[in-house]
Amino acid sequence: MSFGAEFPLNLLLRHDPAESKRGFTGGNIKGWFISIKRTFRIKEKKGNMNWKKCKVTHKGNFELSKIKTVCEIKEREKVSLKEQLQTYLEELDKLQYLLFAEDRQSLLIILQGMDSAGKDGSIKHIMRGLNPQGVEVHSFKHPSTLELEHDYLWRYIQKLPERGEIAIFNRSHYENVLVTKVHPEILLSERLPGIDTTKKIDKEFWKRRYKQINDFEKNTIQNGTQILKFYLHLSKEEQRKRFIERLENKEKHWKFSSNDITEREFWSEYQLAYQSAIKKTSTKIAPWYVIPADDKLSAHILMSRVIVEKLKEMNPRFPAIDKKEEEFMKHARAKLAKEK
Repeated sequence: MSFGAEFPLNLLLRHDPAESKRGFTGGNIKGWFISIKRTFRIKEKKGNMNWKKCKVTHKGNFELSKIKTVCEIKEREKVSLKEQLQTYLEELDKLQYLLFAEDRQSLLIILQGMDSAGKDGSIKHIMRGLNPQGVEVHSFKHPSTLELEHDYLWRYIQKLPERGEIAIFNRSHYENVLVTKVHPEILLSERLPGIDTTKKIDKEFWKRRYKQINDFEKNTIQNGTQILKFYLHLSKEEQRKRFIERLENKEKHWKFSSNDITEREFWSEYQLAYQSAIKKTSTKIAPWYVIPADDKLSAHILMSRVIVEKLKEMNPRFPAIDKKEEEFMKHARAKLAKEK
């Protein structure tokens, strides 16, 4: 597997299309690392949202209804915030390069939220600076006949990222404790032993399922794939506005579904389902981040910052080259330099 195209122009270290995944060319490697470190030292601008406060911990009770859905941003601050977002995107660009070259770790990004919360837009804006050959986006719809022949986690395991890659789940295994909790009759299609009526789907069932998810994520992380989980926290009023916009703009009609209005009637039930899922599955190794989503710019800034910090924590590095390979490269360069 290799990057078949050059990275964007803002990369200081260029990648040749003909090179393998482990190959790289040109430039002062030491200088490149120094450039990355300087970029990471960029100071926070005053008034910027605190990304750390989005992290869900188990200190105190977690109530989704008490969390704001919007970050207050003054109009005069938007220009500087857009510049800051661009800075984060450039950092992501460089970190992805290192992650791909290292080929030992991977990152799974999970996006959840109500309809029109901005999951698609977040993918478009935050990931636009990355090389698409190192990113996979998976949107999970209603399970197929084949998928229903396996346990509910099976189809998600098939889509976990390869070493060196970033995968994005646009909706995820959490739908199996969200939509199925609001509409438990859906669970009957899984044909689970002992579950032949919704009356048998009790508190113990959901307790087991939360544990299954935590165990799945723990195993995934222990085997080299880190996980980031974002809940895009949208207000009911903002959803109403976005639905109206989709209905009034012909170019956005394709985004609207009659099911959107049907599911909106279950708003309160979904909020309770999200609250329970986040509370039960926000662990130390895979915490949830609740992102205020009424304002798209602030949501993109917060999410990009969290992703940058996670990749920095993973600390990807160029793979080491042994002395034998280094000597071979030295002779190869000398040989190529003599060619006219």
